[in-house]
Amino acid sequence: MNENRKLELGLLTLRLAMAAFMAVWALEKILHPEITQAIFQTFYFDIASTALVMSIGGVQLLIIMAFAAGLLRFWSYGAILAMHTASVLVTLGELANPYQSPNHLFWASVPTLAAMLMLFLLRDADRLLALDARRGAAGAPAESF
Repeated sequence: MNENRKLELGLLTLRLAMAAFMAVWALEKILHPEITQAIFQTFYFDIASTALVMSIGGVQLLIIMAFAAGLLRFWSYGAILAMHTASVLVTLGELANPYQSPNHLFWASVPTLAAMLMLFLLRDADRLLALDARRGAAGAPAESF
């Protein structure tokens, strides 16, 4: 197996794993919106509407499906990166105090964020089973990163 194929296989594996990771949280918004409402109250803001939480989950699932399929890579990979970055940023207090239980669990988000950044930066090389594989610009606007 040549080096390009190894890279493509590694990026595909990482893309699918990250999609599964993000899908858990998106599906939770649809299946158990009350959990998301409690999380939002703790870390973001009070979101009273169950319908809004479920709608956010639905939109996230659409983005995750595009990401998993390698479709519109600049936009879908960027959206995944932005969503996870927001989640990490709102937990900086927990990250700063890792030895208070259960804050050490928040640290799993840090290497996940690094993996998502790597996928975004290497999106043009992530061609295996990617719907945008034949598009040279990976669905990006001109003059992208």
